[in-house]
Amino acid sequence: MTASRLHLVRHGEVHNPGRVLYGRLPGYGLSEAGRRMTWAAAEHVRDLDRPVTSLIASPLQRTQESAEPFTEIFGLVPVLDMRVIEPTNVFEGTQMRRSLMNPVNWWHLRRPSVPSWGEPYSSIAERMLSAMDEAWDASTASAAQGEGSDVVIVSHQAPIWIAHLRVAGLPLRHDPRTRRCALSSVTSFERVGDVWREVDYAEPASGGIDLGAV
Repeated sequence: MTASRLHLVRHGEVHNPGRVLYGRLPGYGLSEAGRRMTWAAAEHVRDLDRPVTSLIASPLQRTQESAEPFTEIFGLVPVLDMRVIEPTNVFEGTQMRRSLMNPVNWWHLRRPSVPSWGEPYSSIAERMLSAMDEAWDASTASAAQGEGSDVVIVSHQAPIWIAHLRVAGLPLRHDPRTRRCALSSVTSFERVGDVWREVDYAEPASGGIDLGAV
């Protein structure tokens, strides 16, 4: 038996009354709606009817809270991994619309292909694929001993989308407003040899206010 699937799960809706770009700021947990959304994601993975033996999460509050339903359903304690955290961003803590109206900030938009406002897309891709490879290899080793095989990684919109682009062989440069990575969505992958391929994308939770993503 080998590892079966790796699921990248985005966190649920965040309580963000100030509507700021929260990035890596502390104190941004899930809203009540967000908690319901995380249960929808966990139940979706459960209903795939494959055992999950590994649960990994970004160390931020909203992802740890989004991992809780997976802990309850699968009995797993999440392993925190900095490699799947939200990227840095110079606009963190501000309202994006207001910040972009200030000409002083336009300098940060000079190279969207990098991007110039935060962590390079190439860096995000490298750390995400490193975390995915390590989790897959560990799951495969466990499966060889007769245990289950699926992996769940609870992360953020940008890292999940960048992983999708890298696996698909697409340019990493993109407009963040066009990402297909809804709150509590599940993007699933398989690895054959050393080659990843995306096999499914699901949005088990509807609604939610999607603000504050980097």
